[in-house]
Amino acid sequence: MTAFRALLIEKTDDGFTRNVVERTLDDLPEGEVTIEVKYSSLNYKDGLSATGNPGVTRNFPHTPGIDAAGVVSASSVNEFKAGDEVVVIGFDLGMNTPGGFGGCIRVPAAWVVARPDGLSLEESMILGTAGFTAALSVSKLEHMGMTPHSGPVLVTGATGGVGSVAVALLGKLGYEVTAATGKADKADFLKALGATEIVDREALHEGTERALLREHWGGVVDSVGGEILYNAVKALRYGCSATCCGLVSSSDIPATVLPFILRSVNLLGVDSVELPLPQKKETWSRLATDWKLDNLTELKTTLTLDTLSEAIDQILAGNMVGRGVVDLSVSS
Repeated sequence: MTAFRALLIEKTDDGFTRNVVERTLDDLPEGEVTIEVKYSSLNYKDGLSATGNPGVTRNFPHTPGIDAAGVVSASSVNEFKAGDEVVVIGFDLGMNTPGGFGGCIRVPAAWVVARPDGLSLEESMILGTAGFTAALSVSKLEHMGMTPHSGPVLVTGATGGVGSVAVALLGKLGYEVTAATGKADKADFLKALGATEIVDREALHEGTERALLREHWGGVVDSVGGEILYNAVKALRYGCSATCCGLVSSSDIPATVLPFILRSVNLLGVDSVELPLPQKKETWSRLATDWKLDNLTELKTTLTLDTLSEAIDQILAGNMVGRGVVDLSVSS
């Protein structure tokens, strides 16, 4: 493949434009592994990149897509050869390096993992960065001692990418899952994934003025930040933990030290971008084996390069449900 289609974001005097254009391998940076992308997925960070958020992407024109799964077409390293099926998430892919919203990428070998046995290329992108981050969150909570006997686990932003996979994974592992969402019409969707209780996200704002709330949660997977995150921390049971991986609501939390020194709770940061490759391989392996979700396809909405711009607007507005998977083989 010497020419391929890609979503290109360009900066103009009036803002940023999005167009599907034809690109060539000459448009890609130097790198050890060239990959023909079969699938990508849409994450909130991609929406930020596509609208010119300088905290994500500074150099334009640019092709977003922080996730990619495909087939190696050329490699200068022994670890990979033409024909290998591989997955790339995180590092600088789709940020300032052309990403998975194009038919080819060229990246350092240190960013690439072999497709794990047990997951197809498409399944790996149903998970993508969001699902991978959900798995890291659950793993970190369990490492800190969380078990199904710890109490109900709260998942905020439950219909989003991280949240929906977290609900499904926690449900599979036998946890009592409380899913928080502003989409009341998605209650059946969340219960089908594994939620045992649905709460309106507005209820999680109650008690913001108080230093502590009644102990309730045995764990929290949060992807929204702000008041909701800190209220969840204030309602953790003694010694329990919350993970933090997103800022859809806010990057600020109105915090005091009281929950931490009176209840010995933990707030754990989760990052999938710079996670060392051995840990990425380990997590992918787990998602392909004992943590593989039986209901993965229930999370999927199929997108194409031609429908991607509209989906970007939806995810930024908080209207995407589950995981948007971009099929690069489809042209309309």
